[in-house]
Amino acid sequence: QVQLVESGGGLVQAGGSLRLSCAASGRTFSDYAMGWFRQAPGKEREFAASIKWSGRSTYYADSVRGRFTISRDNANTVYLQMNSLKPEDTAVYYCAAGSQTHATHVAQYDYWGQGTQVTVSS
Repeated sequence: QVQLVESGGGLVQAGGSLRLSCAASGRTFSDYAMGWFRQAPGKEREFAASIKWSGRSTYYADSVRGRFTISRDNANTVYLQMNSLKPEDTAVYYCAAGSQTHATHVAQYDYWGQGTQVTVSS
């Protein structure tokens, strides 16, 4: 049974930083891509960043490129380092796993975590 468990969310002031973690278990992820999405109140879930598990190739949405960094370790954990946070980054952040490299649509991912809240105050 695949499980993705996010952690690291919280309240931070504008300009601050947070690091989100996603612990993945239940299968081999070497042939998968991992993504981070976010969903603000009243808005659709949107792509933020992705990383190919093997090779570590990364891809970012324009809205976060240069401020967010996605990475992974060798213990099935994916990270999202978020710097220079803005109030518009406030959202529930979700970790996802899928078989398509650098997919940006929700439907292209097979597994999802429960989400972690990030709130950026102005």
